[in-house]
Amino acid sequence: MSRPDSRAPLWRAVAALAVLAISAVIALNFSPRLGLDLRGGTQIVLETQDSERTKADSESTDRALEVLRGRVDALGVSEPTLARSGERRIIVELPGVQDPRKAAEVIGQTAQLTFHNVIGPAPEGAQPAEGQTVVKDEDGNPIIVGPQELDGNGVTSAKSEQEQQSLQWVVNVKFNKEGTPGWQKLVQDACANTAGGQRIAIMLDNEVISSPQVQPSLCAGAGSTTSITGDFTSQTSKDLAILIEGGALPVPVEVIEQRTVGATLGDAAIEASFEAAIIGVILTAIFIVFVYRLMGFMASVALGSYALMSYAMLLWLGATLTLPGLAGFVLAIGLAIDANVLVFERAREEYARRRGEGLSRALDTGYNKAWSAILDSNVTTLIAAGLLFFLASGPVKGFGVTLSIGTIASMVSALVIARVLTDWAVRRSFAKNRPAITGLAGTGRLREWLVTKGPFLMRKAGTWIAVTVVTLVLAVTGVVTQGLNLGVEFTGGRILDFQVTKAISADEAREVVSDAGFPSAVVQESSGESGDQENITVRTDQITDDEAVKIEDALAEVAGPVTKDRDELIGPSLGKELRNQAIIAFIIALSAQMLYLAVRFRWTFATAAVLSLAAVVTTVVGIFAWVGEPVDGVFLAAILSIIGLAVNDTIVVFDRIRENLREHREGSSLRKTFNDAIMQTIPRTVNTGLGAMFILAALAILGGASLQPFAIALLLGLTLGTLATIFVASPIALLLEEQFRPKSKEDRVAAADPYATVPAGGREAGAL
Repeated sequence: MSRPDSRAPLWRAVAALAVLAISAVIALNFSPRLGLDLRGGTQIVLETQDSERTKADSESTDRALEVLRGRVDALGVSEPTLARSGERRIIVELPGVQDPRKAAEVIGQTAQLTFHNVIGPAPEGAQPAEGQTVVKDEDGNPIIVGPQELDGNGVTSAKSEQEQQSLQWVVNVKFNKEGTPGWQKLVQDACANTAGGQRIAIMLDNEVISSPQVQPSLCAGAGSTTSITGDFTSQTSKDLAILIEGGALPVPVEVIEQRTVGATLGDAAIEASFEAAIIGVILTAIFIVFVYRLMGFMASVALGSYALMSYAMLLWLGATLTLPGLAGFVLAIGLAIDANVLVFERAREEYARRRGEGLSRALDTGYNKAWSAILDSNVTTLIAAGLLFFLASGPVKGFGVTLSIGTIASMVSALVIARVLTDWAVRRSFAKNRPAITGLAGTGRLREWLVTKGPFLMRKAGTWIAVTVVTLVLAVTGVVTQGLNLGVEFTGGRILDFQVTKAISADEAREVVSDAGFPSAVVQESSGESGDQENITVRTDQITDDEAVKIEDALAEVAGPVTKDRDELIGPSLGKELRNQAIIAFIIALSAQMLYLAVRFRWTFATAAVLSLAAVVTTVVGIFAWVGEPVDGVFLAAILSIIGLAVNDTIVVFDRIRENLREHREGSSLRKTFNDAIMQTIPRTVNTGLGAMFILAALAILGGASLQPFAIALLLGLTLGTLATIFVASPIALLLEEQFRPKSKEDRVAAADPYATVPAGGREAGAL
């Protein structure tokens, strides 16, 4: 990819205005799609199963989806969403539904409606003939029924109605053209079978729901309708009518995942995330203005356009905004600042080196020289974000979407809009006459000291690697001895989060839950999203919706009215699958980063970067094991984000090493070349790191209970990643280069920079 053309400030200005105008139009005319974790509701993931007659594949799953769509529509839920995921899974989202029991019962039943002749009563120990079955009728009496004569596919409609005379609720069923002959034959056979009481058994999922006697008038000739009677209420007759009219599912379905989020939780999370974003942006803007003055102010103005562009892109793509997705937007702010810091630090160097050529040329060269590092760091972040989207599940997918959007928007903000503003500013007379106010006229005392008298860290490259090995041994020891506190996403089970009216201790809550019949449940206190109330979190094995309500009622007896903020159910098979996906995601993420870096750099640098990333991730996991923090889907998002973000600093240092190696003289110290590159980039590392830490610290403090573990893991990973660049990635790359560096000068130049033969462009090449 070619570097940006510095000769066309006009087209950049036009492009910037066009992007902002289009973004504003989209933002004013579209509304965001909020995920269930932000607006409240229930998500149910169903997996189709093979039956005796039908195989569960994409075709049968699509048919089941259409049946479910009719049932959900009949429930009257506002704006439901149903979609097939993969070959055998169906995702059902029901906004506003806080009690999943009724919804799961109605949409999840196979609803295999069948009609049978009642052969007669079933004496104790009776052995039915072939094709016959012993079942219990609606009153609990054992009867023998014949083989299936008709199923629900022969039904046209079913309606819940109340009879005028008896006031009983019945379900009136109308048969279609294919079902009417079967129904008529069934009635004739029942009329002829006096031993069976002339009864017909109507069964739903192999259970008798009604076994009425055929009315004498029907024996003269049945039509195409009938009434199902039983001990129905208004609601039960309506539910049965929905199941029958919706049709039978072609294959059975199993609930493998279920999430319910309280309606108030999303509002608190949005407010907390918004506050964290505002505070983080303000602190970052103050810091970058303090360090880079006028250029920092212009970058802060451009940063404001980032929010507009990223929001507009989200609306334009029709993406769903989730709680982790909010974190993705906030986190991308740090990426925009990173690009600006890279440019400004480069421009400072160029101005100091060629002071007589002015601010404009120094800034232009800074953009050109920083382009490679900015491109590489953002591509690696996009790789991690893409893996999150394809390999993660649930709301974490939203983080991958918004991180991708935010990364692209941050590049436009930093390289187009910020460039237009900064280029305009340095051309003004007040800046030319007072270069110090621009923030580009001096490299700073710290930078000068680091470059001229900084520590020779690479002299002890082997020592740093040894320290890394010891750190990894401690981390692995924590995982082995303490184990990982795996969340329900990876183990299967259920987690319930309740907001209590009266504060009770974890021990009291644990005793209450145990007395309710769940002695093995893990009960903990936790802070709510707003941080000003106490929550009780209950983690159990696989339990039913009714058992979950039993726990809720038990807590309400001692803690007053409780509000369910969160309810997540993960099936054991899905938990195992998600564990495997997490491992695969980690391996793929490292492999993708290594492949990209091997293309952009050299295999020695790629190997060093990936080993450094693996060390950082292992250390973070080890720390979480030692302190017992949960490892769940949000943690997986943090790990993949660390892989994408921690490599950014490594890329910047390697990019400077590559540049310095291009000028490396025969006989000069390779270790000094590496060390000089590290010292030259430390100011950028510090400035970028502090900017990102402002953002993450604001999320950790204000982001609420849902985002705090994520922000803490990222803070930890970012800090360790910065240290690993200096003390792990660089030493490993140095030792590999010392062993495998090409001998000839031409080969060394090509190895240092695969694009060394590409001519320079812009004003550096003498263009006006």
